[in-house]
Parts: sequence; C-alpha cells; structure tokens
Amino acid sequence: MLIKNDVQPDGIREVRFTLPPEINAQTACLCGDFNDWDETLHPMKRAEDGSFSLTVKLQAGQHYQFRYFVDQTRWENDWAADRYIPNLFGSDNSVVEV
Repeated sequence: MLIKNDVQPDGIREVRFTLPPEINAQTACLCGDFNDWDETLHPMKRAEDGSFSLTVKLQAGQHYQFRYFVDQTRWENDWAADRYIPNLFGSDNSVVEV
C-alpha cells in the first residue's frame, strides 16, 4: 500500500510504503530506481502484526519503479502500486507516481 503526503514547498513528497502481514516474512527492504536497486539501503520496519513499513522522500512529479526484497530470497510487488512495468527478468516492477 502506498500513502502519499502533500508535496512540500521544495518539491519533495514523503511516500509511505507498506507490506501487509500476509507477506509472511521476517525481513523486507524497499528497492527501486531511487536507490539503484540496493538490497540493503532501505530496510523496512516490521510491526507486531507482521506488516512492514517505511517512509521515503521522493521528488514530486516523477515516477519510480520499485519492488520489495523479502527475507533476502524473493522479490515481491506492491499489490496496490499505481501501475506495473515489465522488467528484464520476465516479471513486473511496481510503479509509484509521485
């Protein structure tokens, strides 16, 4: 799930990325073209109910491809992304419109 705050005067928008408990994972990291798909740079915080969340600041007026790297073994899309784009690996990347 994506929650987008209002655009700040400097053109930055905070976006909260959330994975539901049904993901059934112990760890999750947010990866995308905004962080060169780094699998460690944006670890998500796990809540008691098993969900994960992380808020990042992104430039408004852009779109960003992203995925979640779960348990350091599998990639997951956001089930509520703004849209999806095919990637080079035969699957899709989630997209957030900021």
